[in-house]
Amino acid sequence: MSKKRILITGTGSYVGTNLIKWLNQWPDQYVIEEISVRGEEWKKKDFSMFDSVLHVAGIAHVSTDPKMEEQYYKVNRDLTIEVAEYAKNQGVKQFIFMSSIIVYGDSSSYKRIIDGTTVPEPSNFYGNSKLQAEEGIKTLENESFKVAVIRPPMIYGKNSKGNYPKLAKAAKVLPLFPDFDNVRSMLHIDNLSEFLRLIVENEERGLFFPQNKEYVKTSEMVKDIAHLHGKDIKLVKIFNFVLKPMIGKVKIVNKVFGNLIYDMEISGYKEDYQIRNLKESVKKSM
Repeated sequence: MSKKRILITGTGSYVGTNLIKWLNQWPDQYVIEEISVRGEEWKKKDFSMFDSVLHVAGIAHVSTDPKMEEQYYKVNRDLTIEVAEYAKNQGVKQFIFMSSIIVYGDSSSYKRIIDGTTVPEPSNFYGNSKLQAEEGIKTLENESFKVAVIRPPMIYGKNSKGNYPKLAKAAKVLPLFPDFDNVRSMLHIDNLSEFLRLIVENEERGLFFPQNKEYVKTSEMVKDIAHLHGKDIKLVKIFNFVLKPMIGKVKIVNKVFGNLIYDMEISGYKEDYQIRNLKESVKKSM
């Protein structure tokens, strides 16, 4: 059996680094490389030896500064399309793009379920740059060039960035935490890595919405993290009347206590990629 050859754009990315570790379990089946797509040097790279390009290079959701808007479109949209065109011209069979649940807008104060009929409505230029990249690369698709777009929810795991490590830090030091009723889709890095492996293995095309088997209530996850660190954290409802009106208005409150979920039906796949349950994934993220 010939090895699958995968090129990851964006050196040292969280998703790319973990996928390499994951695929190292099958050294006889996968050859995987990373490449930086900053500057022009990457255009000298021979892509023709690769079966799949996984495009994870981009600017993450770190700024709402209007001065950054042009840069977001330049990197997240224009560069994505340029790399996809280059891959296609070099004879690569599959292009996998890491988009985001953010194309549907921010989390909300009510239980909002995204299903197969939900139309994307980005609420900022980060989400819009991702959506426009998706639209741009879809036009390149044909029988010999398959395009797979992945729209993951919040990705977390050991050494992850973003909100998860902040929650974990809070869980270790706070005696109390708001018992706020919310629900979120999340995706552990091992579940994502296995999903990406299957997408490559099965030479998939189309739009995908991977997530964990279980939805997450923020307060319950914080309690699980605290428990694994030998701490006892008390969940209390006394802050809820203050928090509720802040959702949708205060960024950090929205990210921690807002609602944003995929319907489980659109996250199913013909093979099982959800190999870590919530408790196990929290343990592995320590």
